[in-house]
Amino acid sequence: MQEKIYVIGHKSPDLDSVAGAISYAQFKNKLEGVNFYVPVVAGIINKETEYVLEKFGFEKPKILKDLKNKKVILVDHNEVSQSADGREGAEIVEVLDHHKVDFKYSELIVFKVLPWGASASIIAHCYFKNNIKINKNLAGLILSAILVDTVITKSPTCTEKDKEIIEKLAEIAEIKDWKEYGMEIFKVRSSVSDLSPKEIIKSDFKDFVFKVGRIGIGQVETVNLEELNSLEDNLLKSLNDLKKSGDYHSIILFITDIIKEGSRFLVASEDASGFEKAFKVKLKNNKVYIDKIISRKKQVIPKLTKIFDK
Repeated sequence: MQEKIYVIGHKSPDLDSVAGAISYAQFKNKLEGVNFYVPVVAGIINKETEYVLEKFGFEKPKILKDLKNKKVILVDHNEVSQSADGREGAEIVEVLDHHKVDFKYSELIVFKVLPWGASASIIAHCYFKNNIKINKNLAGLILSAILVDTVITKSPTCTEKDKEIIEKLAEIAEIKDWKEYGMEIFKVRSSVSDLSPKEIIKSDFKDFVFKVGRIGIGQVETVNLEELNSLEDNLLKSLNDLKKSGDYHSIILFITDIIKEGSRFLVASEDASGFEKAFKVKLKNNKVYIDKIISRKKQVIPKLTKIFDK
C-alpha cells in the first residue's frame, strides 16, 4: 500500500495556503490516478478560509504539526522558518510556490516556482495545461484564494496571467461579478471584533530570518481602516509582548485598506530607525500610515531586506 504524501502550506495558514493544499492534492491524485495525496494544514485556519471552505462545500483539512518521518509536498512556501515543525526529518518530494526562494535540500526534487500573484494561480494552470477538469466548487475555492492573494487584482504581485486565470475560474464557478465576490471575502476577512489582539496579529503572519535576527510580519486587510483605530494601542502592546516572548528582532503588523490602497504600520523593533530608513518615513508612537503599500511580498520584504539583511 502506497504511503500517504501530505500536501501542506505554511504556518499560520491563509486561504492560498489551504486552498493550495486541497486543490494540489486533488490535482496530483487525478493526474496519477491515485488517492494517496492528502491535504493538511500546519495550524488553525483563519476566518475567511473557514467561510470559503463552507461556501464551496470543502471539509477543513486536518492539522499536521510535525512533519518528521512524513513524505510531504510544500505549497505556498519554501523557507524553513515558515514550515511546520519537523521539516528537517521529513522527506520533501516537491515544492510549489510563488515566493522568493530560500531553499536547500540534499535530494533532487520537483521545484515549481513562478512569480505570479498566488500559488492557486499556478495550480489552476496545472489543471488547464493537463486538461484536468475543474468542477464548479473547486473553481470557486481556487478563485477565492487568488482574489485574496492579489487583493482583487490590486496588488503589485498580480500578473496578467493571474487575471486571465481569474476570468476562466469565475466562468466555471458561475460567479458573474468576481470583483464583488472578492469584496465579500474581504468583508469577512476584516471582521476582527471577536478576535484578541494576538489572534489578529497571527491571522496572517509569517516569520523571516534576516542577518539581524528573526522578523515577524503580520497583515490585516480591511475595507475600512478606521474600524481598527481603537484597537491600535492593544495591538502594539501585544506586538511588544510577542517580540519579547518569541525572541524576535522585530514584529510588524500592517493594516491594509484595500479601498484606499495604503497601510497603517505598527512596529515593535530593536531598531525602529531601521524601519524608518527602509520606508523613508517617521514613526509616531511606533505607528505610521504609508500610501500605496499593500503587498508584504513585493513591497515590504524587499525594503526590509535592504536594511536588515546586509
